[in-house]
Amino acid sequence: MIGNCVAYARAAHAQGKPIVGIMCEYTPRELILAAGAVPVCLCGGSAETIPAAETCLPSNLCPLIKSTFGYHIEHANPFLEMAALVVAETTCDGKKKMYELMAQERPMYVLELPQKPDDPHAFEHWLRELEKLKAELERRLHMPITDARLREAIAVMNRERALRRQLAALMESPSPPLTGRQLLQLKSSISGIPEDFAQYEKALELLRARQPVPELASRVRVLLTGVPTPHGAERVLDIIEGNGGLVVCSENCTGLKPLLEDVDTAREPLQAIAEKYFHLPCSVMTTNDRRIESLSRLAQEYRPQCIIELIWQACLTYDVEAARVRQLAAKLGLPYLRIETDYSPSDSARIAVRVQALFETVQATWHSSPSCAAVTQGAAR
Repeated sequence: MIGNCVAYARAAHAQGKPIVGIMCEYTPRELILAAGAVPVCLCGGSAETIPAAETCLPSNLCPLIKSTFGYHIEHANPFLEMAALVVAETTCDGKKKMYELMAQERPMYVLELPQKPDDPHAFEHWLRELEKLKAELERRLHMPITDARLREAIAVMNRERALRRQLAALMESPSPPLTGRQLLQLKSSISGIPEDFAQYEKALELLRARQPVPELASRVRVLLTGVPTPHGAERVLDIIEGNGGLVVCSENCTGLKPLLEDVDTAREPLQAIAEKYFHLPCSVMTTNDRRIESLSRLAQEYRPQCIIELIWQACLTYDVEAARVRQLAAKLGLPYLRIETDYSPSDSARIAVRVQALFETVQATWHSSPSCAAVTQGAAR
């Protein structure tokens, strides 16, 4: 995916099509597509760029922020080097302050998120923010964003979300045709590429016809939640699946979270776009009841045997919210494991031991509990 995305972006850039970088799922790709630009995710997942970032940023900062900024310092991200604009979102204080440094050299627009989703004025504020972003894109890219162009972009993104939801739904099976790691690889850094849609459809056809894999059916089913796992930062997922687990559901931003709701095509386009993205249940929101509701629903659909929460070092919002996720896991009767780490592999052995212990607990619980055995048999049927 990454290699194809780089080639696609370079070809588009050579033809004069603007590249617009984004840092978070809150930025509506529909607006960027309607402006005739290519929306590219810039989140860094490499440990190699972090030392450069630490010449300016604190060492105890989130590794995703440091990796992203390190790419900026080293001019090592081809997408960022081509970007006519970076749209940054105020999802956390660390990111906001990093944006100030990056903006000294890069064209940037900061999109302000509301913090209280239940406040009666929050949505009005959010809609105004998207109106201002629309105006900024039009000004910088010299392309009027009409309702007709927005509707075309909405159709593209709704199709992309639908295809990715169908791929994710394959993991509901008692014997999924692929691993969680393989599913994560079926995610593009660029939205709206027609060739990607063709590949998603081909993958669905092939995977639906694949014979059940007994080895996957015997693994411990895991619901992974918490922080996103950008390209290059899949180490914990690899540890989980390398020690007998199967991530049947990734609730995070690189998984199902941004795919759960489409844009309503019957509504006024900008209003409908604002509503879809306003509903994202990120931990920066207070109170974030929607995430708990979403996790409960996904647990019913994907039938995990445990919940693992991944938290990047210094990601305070997810770290604090982990207490609510632990409470939910207890309510659902599911073992829970919180893993806090960064991009360094130095703690991989320790994480593997904790994952193995969790899976031993799961297997002992499910083998000894008649109710759990009944659930397993029902799922098999």
